[in-house]
Amino acid sequence: MAETAAPRRAGRDGGRVRPALLAAVLAVVPLLSGCLVDPDPSPTEALTSSPAVTGTAPSTSAPLETTQSSNKAPVYWIGRTSSNVFLFREFRDVPDQENPVTRALRAMMSEKPLDPDFFTPWQNPSKLATSISGKDVITVDVSEDAFNSNLDAGMAARAIQQLVYTATAAAASSGLIDSGQQMRVRILVDGHTDYLAFGHVQLGDLMARGAGMVAPVWIIDPQEDSELPAGSVKVTGRSTSPGGKVRWQVLRAEENGTKAPFVTGEAAAAAEAAQAGVFTLALTLPAGEYELRVAQADTADQPDPNEDSRSFKVR
Repeated sequence: MAETAAPRRAGRDGGRVRPALLAAVLAVVPLLSGCLVDPDPSPTEALTSSPAVTGTAPSTSAPLETTQSSNKAPVYWIGRTSSNVFLFREFRDVPDQENPVTRALRAMMSEKPLDPDFFTPWQNPSKLATSISGKDVITVDVSEDAFNSNLDAGMAARAIQQLVYTATAAAASSGLIDSGQQMRVRILVDGHTDYLAFGHVQLGDLMARGAGMVAPVWIIDPQEDSELPAGSVKVTGRSTSPGGKVRWQVLRAEENGTKAPFVTGEAAAAAEAAQAGVFTLALTLPAGEYELRVAQADTADQPDPNEDSRSFKVR
């Protein structure tokens, strides 16, 4: 589904940790096909999910993506909020030489997120291929060099779910599978099962999307640091609470470098199945530099520790 996009995204001022800091602390299957790429020779240093994983995760997972006409690939990344570690999604431009699932996973393993608050622990694999068996099983065969990162158990589990979410999203958004089904993913490593991924997660069995892995709310558009024409600015995002409200705020950069509140409000996330959780805003903004912040609105009217934010310019 093509999605477009103000409280504040956790991590901008002490929530999600930027990749540079993370690196410092850091069943017959059809014929598989995929092209070769050069592996990344430099394994990432230890990445740890502690203590952020101790927060309470939302109880629902994001619904499976629906078919979209765009060629952009849905790719999930890992990001921190002030209380937890979640998956966040971007739509990315990718080459079309491979099938939609393979190219989305290749982007996840070899490219950097557009948003600097996100990261991926995966390494660029020397081999990657995918196939779909029957109506509900995606098989991913990846080389062992993709796992050359040192992770703790919590981060390893999130990395595997990052792959599961990306593979199922790519298959659903490209129309290869019915988005109304419960899709499962089998991960093979160099054609074999029973690999211990990142030293913690046993592979081989079918895996489904884990509940509570995705961020409670995130902004899809505008993209980080994008430049938009003055006038109407369309904002799109997603909440894991279909039918619920999100609270948003737009801050404008002042000449002294500070950010001042410019406009605030609430919006309802769609409840219908085809657009579950999607929210949209139509803002009229003059030229300037802005930060959009969004969070789920709770009944207690307390700050949500799991906000998302996005910086952009209007020219």
